Amino acid sequence: MPRPVTPGTPPRRRTGAALATAALLAAIGLTACGSDDSTDTASSASSASGSASPAASACPADTAGIPQGRGSGMPSGGAGTGAQSLGQAKTIKKTDNSTSTVIDPEGAAITCDTSALTTTDDITYSSPTTKGTTTDLKLDIQVPRTSGKKPLVVYVTGGGWQLADRTGNLAQRTYIADQGYAVASIQYRTVADGATYKDALADVKSAIRYLRAHAGTYGIDTDHVFVWGQSAGGYLAAMTGVTNGDKTYDTGGDLGQSSEVQGVVDEFGPADLSQLAADYDRAAKDSNYAAGNASAQWVYGPGTDRSVKQYTAQVAAADPATHISSATPPFLLMHGTADPLVSPSQTLNLFTALKGKGVDAERVVLTGAGHGDVSFGAAISSAAPGASASGASTSGGSSAAADAKPWSTKETMGYIKDFLASHSRS
Repeated sequence: MPRPVTPGTPPRRRTGAALATAALLAAIGLTACGSDDSTDTASSASSASGSASPAASACPADTAGIPQGRGSGMPSGGAGTGAQSLGQAKTIKKTDNSTSTVIDPEGAAITCDTSALTTTDDITYSSPTTKGTTTDLKLDIQVPRTSGKKPLVVYVTGGGWQLADRTGNLAQRTYIADQGYAVASIQYRTVADGATYKDALADVKSAIRYLRAHAGTYGIDTDHVFVWGQSAGGYLAAMTGVTNGDKTYDTGGDLGQSSEVQGVVDEFGPADLSQLAADYDRAAKDSNYAAGNASAQWVYGPGTDRSVKQYTAQVAAADPATHISSATPPFLLMHGTADPLVSPSQTLNLFTALKGKGVDAERVVLTGAGHGDVSFGAAISSAAPGASASGASTSGGSSAAADAKPWSTKETMGYIKDFLASHSRS
């Protein structure tokens, strides 16, 4: 479907027909930005008040390296609790991108005006119990200071199934809010809490229902709700979209509200976990398919001695492609050719499945881009985007400056902006 052209949108280029423990810690946000100390915080879930943040010509700066500590309300379980960490690839097999849009993600970085937003933080949207422990799940929301109802974008952070820091990726979230959207970033349960993908998916849907129930407080247009995620968050965004109309995962509060979404943005998210390392070298495959690792726990639950290598009934049930239906909303999928943590073919295969079922979907490939904008630090820099990729372009370096650009350029973010705009019209 042709994309409507937004004034000022950069021209598109070259259209063609997990994780080490340190990586998991860095993957709290995966394109994480540091917390913006200038944003105001409201402690009440029912309060939309909050003073404006100072204007800025640039978006809040990304945090290089591994974030220090967790955001308020984060689960007490640590990264890798009870789970073997997953490995990164040193070589990446080339993916056939002939059905995707391929871009060179260079150019100017996004800019933000935080003075135009009201930010309300630390809102408890659900308090589920997992293995006898109750967790107060939090969200932060940014709302433009303009009249009228705003389409809602629910952002789901990455974290390798083990962490879910809602404070991550502040720059990109702020940029999208500046385009006229209420943007809510949510925490969800992980394997560190003894949870599986089913619990986390239920959390995302709970957040959507909560925000619809409080639409009047935050000025939300309940007819236009989108979910956007990166890495593990991209996976959950995809699962949220493909289970539109399926009440299996609607648990908790606000059950009178719909959890359906009108569009999905999935950036470098896994899909079929039995193929998570399909594009990678043998060592990365062995790590990603090891029995009892984080991916296995995500599917089978804590303490499992099983592997996701085989496409069992449980692994199939965790694959978004198996849930596609006539109720599935439009999708935008994005991936970097030099992603060492999630095989680029993951989004390709899901894209192909969506198109095969008649779903409005587009896939955008970023040449040389890795797994988000954050610098993973010296502990893993040799394997992150600059690592060799057989038949694939790489970023050619591992400096924080180089790694911080591809996912936050105006060109890259323009695809998300255009996708949301084209599906926000009544």
